[in-house]
Amino acid sequence: MTFEHIEYLASAGRLEDMPPEGPHEIAFAGRSNVGKSSAINALAGRRRLAFISKTPGRTQTLNFFSLPDGARLVDLPGYGYAKVAKSQRAGWEALVGGYLAGRKALAGVVLIMDARLPATPNDREMLAWLAPIARARGVSLLTLLSKADKLTRNEQTRALASARRALVELGLDTDCGLLSSKTGQGVEEAREVLAAWLAPHAEARNKTPPVKGFLPGAKRLNRD
Repeated sequence: MTFEHIEYLASAGRLEDMPPEGPHEIAFAGRSNVGKSSAINALAGRRRLAFISKTPGRTQTLNFFSLPDGARLVDLPGYGYAKVAKSQRAGWEALVGGYLAGRKALAGVVLIMDARLPATPNDREMLAWLAPIARARGVSLLTLLSKADKLTRNEQTRALASARRALVELGLDTDCGLLSSKTGQGVEEAREVLAAWLAPHAEARNKTPPVKGFLPGAKRLNRD
């Protein structure tokens, strides 16, 4: 699995505008301006594949990117930005919620959290909402702490521990990893995890290889 030749595929502002179901998809979720687009760019080894805005809440569509083998990455609109109209926020929630709950091609979700402030109330709400969907459908889940370059090594360790505690409190048997789009920290490790998710057989996805720099786990949520 290679991530170096990802191409933009389509954007959808409504569920009915999404590309047809088909290849496996991995969705990237996170608070507004947390670094989802930067994470996708880092994985692809590109600077401007996914649009990066300094204005929180600007991304309002599901943005699809195609990998060489046909699999897709999906950049979801950010959540938790209060300075928008309630009707607009409700529309975003319906779009994201409808995608995550109903997209048959969804193989995994990467939740991006800010390493400087991991597991905010909005993040916990998202994880709590996503957990039963992931368990019921066998969807993989990984959390990445973005902007890790802004922390010292000791601060990174504490951020990982804090995020891990939040996951345990929510009953999630998944993993955290540090990520920096500027230094490349954690990028190759994340690629290995996602490549395992996109393996052609479910058994292969369940055998995610151990990855240096990640906490034990990074595995698929079991079905109840």
